[in-house]
Amino acid sequence: MFFRQLLAKDATLSYFFGCGSCHVGVAVDPVLGDEQWFIDEAAKQDVKITHVIDTHVHADHFSGGRKLAELTGAHYCLHEANAGRVQYPFEALKDGQRIDVGNVFIDVLHTPGHTPDSICLLVTDKRRATAGENAAPWFVLSGDTLFVGSAGRPDLAGKETEMAGQIWDTLQQRLMALPAEVELYPGHTSGSACGAGMSGKPMSTIGFEKRWNPMLSMSRDEFVATLTQSIPPRPAEMDRMVAFNLGS
Repeated sequence: MFFRQLLAKDATLSYFFGCGSCHVGVAVDPVLGDEQWFIDEAAKQDVKITHVIDTHVHADHFSGGRKLAELTGAHYCLHEANAGRVQYPFEALKDGQRIDVGNVFIDVLHTPGHTPDSICLLVTDKRRATAGENAAPWFVLSGDTLFVGSAGRPDLAGKETEMAGQIWDTLQQRLMALPAEVELYPGHTSGSACGAGMSGKPMSTIGFEKRWNPMLSMSRDEFVATLTQSIPPRPAEMDRMVAFNLGS
């Protein structure tokens, strides 16, 4: 497996990974203007970009996902909840769906809360399997659901209390159920408007976050109260960014 992390503008983290031996790769959460970086990295790795995935319809930056997919002939993917919402065709992803990328596979986890369509991507390298055992997941791309030291903001759908509860359910039932050694790669680092109190460290593990992320040791009621009382200011140009990312 190859793996690249790109720190883009506005403290956004984008990803490019896949199977070098099978010459295929996946781009996740590219920012508009960064398309050439992915194309250049694909050329260096001698791979074809087969999928471009946005973990949700972003409100803090202009997505380069559709443009990158057009430039490379890749499938552009969003969660199926966006059917009828966005104004362009996309490949609809379902909870529990598995995407095969050579010797790598991606399990789609629907993780609503930050937005109704939010997903996380659980990635496994089949070559890490030992004799007689299946390969264990290696890392999860958590989008804007879970950050290092924090959790995603819940107000973008206009129902912050309800959505904060959904984030707690998602974190406790989906992400915290993963093995402790699974690496965590979030959609942002400190300085982003998508959450309060996040660390500047661009990766962690599920086990480390269980131990040190204060949001994960709270009761549901405490979590909802804390998250809704610490919402950052809305991103600059948020309405224009959302309209662009919806294709309006």
